[in-house]
Amino acid sequence: MSLHHPSSTEDIFDSSLNLEDTHYKEGYSEGYSSGLASGKNEGHEVGLKTGFEVGEELGFYRGCVDIWNAAIHIQPNCFSSRVQKSIRQMDELLKKYPVSEPENESVTDIMDSLRLKFRAICATLNVKLEYNGYPKASDVKNSGF
Repeated sequence: MSLHHPSSTEDIFDSSLNLEDTHYKEGYSEGYSSGLASGKNEGHEVGLKTGFEVGEELGFYRGCVDIWNAAIHIQPNCFSSRVQKSIRQMDELLKKYPVSEPENESVTDIMDSLRLKFRAICATLNVKLEYNGYPKASDVKNSGF
C-alpha cells in the first residue's frame, strides 16, 4: 500500500486556494452583515419619511372634511346634496384608512379614492385647494418671511 505524499509545490497551492476561499467567505459574511445593518437603517429612515408624508396628507384631508362639515352644521344648505354626499364618502374613506397597517394592500386604493374625491369636491365648489406637502426650504426663502 503506497501513500501519496504531495510535493511541496502542491502544498503551497492547496494552502493558497484554501486561504483565498477563507478570505472570500469572511468577506462575504462581513459584507452581508454590514449590508443588512445599513439596509435596516436606510429602510427605517425611508419608512419614517413616507409615514410622515402620508400622515400629513391624511391630516390635510381630515382638516378639509372637518371644515366642510362645520360649514354644513352652521348652514345645512351651503352645499348641494351631491357635494355633501361626497364629503361623507371622503369622511368614510379617512376612517377606513389603515393607519396602523402600512403594508395593507388597500392603502393605495383608499389614498387614490381620497385624492379623486377631494379633487371632485374642489372642482364642484370651484375652489383652488390642493395638497402640495409641506413647504421646502427654497419655498420658505421666497415666501416673504
